[in-house]
Amino acid sequence: MITLDGVMQAPGGPKEDTSGGFKYGGWTATYGDEVYGEVVQKELQQPADYLLGRKTFEIWEGYWPKHADFWPGINNGTKYVLSKTRKKSDWNNTVFIKNLADIKKLKRSKGLDIQVWGSSKLIQLLLKNDLVDELRLKIHPLTLGVGKMLFDIGPIPAAFTLVESTVTSTGVIIAWYKRAGKVKTGTVGT
Repeated sequence: MITLDGVMQAPGGPKEDTSGGFKYGGWTATYGDEVYGEVVQKELQQPADYLLGRKTFEIWEGYWPKHADFWPGINNGTKYVLSKTRKKSDWNNTVFIKNLADIKKLKRSKGLDIQVWGSSKLIQLLLKNDLVDELRLKIHPLTLGVGKMLFDIGPIPAAFTLVESTVTSTGVIIAWYKRAGKVKTGTVGT
């Protein structure tokens, strides 16, 4: 979930993530409709494991174990958490990893697809190190000007192919991109 200017901080509620004085938490609330709900439900039903940054994990750790009725998979899937400070959690199926080498090892392993939700700094690390196979974006028709950004640190140049897209009645563009190799250049008009 991102804004037109790439902000992804605290889409779900005013108190979700107020770090840096962010005051626009819950900015997605007015953009839900039937199409949006169907897409989200489809994503939540996919069998997956999860790679999360520590801050996102700590937000989720207090919420999702109590809301399994809405998203049972988050409790069943393994949650790999990138953290230098955390080593354990009472949330079942949680594994703490320490560095980029651990992420690369995880990516090479066999098993379920690994999804990243939230975790802006983690996503930036993955983009910078060419470890992103897909992007599933919900681009909301607003700008916030401040907040944690999707493309803040500068990903490597990379091409993506649009696999599927839809536009909701509230103007949210839902787009699924797959990695498509290197950037190709040329001259327009030749």
